[in-house]
Amino acid sequence: QVHLVESGGGLVQAGGSLRLSCAASGLTFSHAAMAWFRQAPGKEQEFVAGITWNYSITIADSVKGRFTISRDQAKNTVYLQMNSLSLEDTAVYYCAADGRLRPELVASYAYWGQGTQVTVSS
Repeated sequence: QVHLVESGGGLVQAGGSLRLSCAASGLTFSHAAMAWFRQAPGKEQEFVAGITWNYSITIADSVKGRFTISRDQAKNTVYLQMNSLSLEDTAVYYCAADGRLRPELVASYAYWGQGTQVTVSS
């Protein structure tokens, strides 16, 4: 049974930083493409960043230059470092695992975490 547990969300002022973590279990993490998505109130789920098993990275244009994704194969964990946060980054952030085909598509991923709330205040 696959489990994805996100952590690191919270309340931060605009311009600040947060690092999200997603600990994975129940899958061969070293072979799994991982990603972060987010969903703001009243909006559709949005791709943020993805990383393949061999460290190929895709970043959404909306966060490029501010967010980075990384993975630690030994810890079965994927990270999202978020810098220069703005009000528009407020959302629930979801970790996704075992991606196939295009990394930016929700339908590419077999497993999802419960999400962690990120709130950016002015």
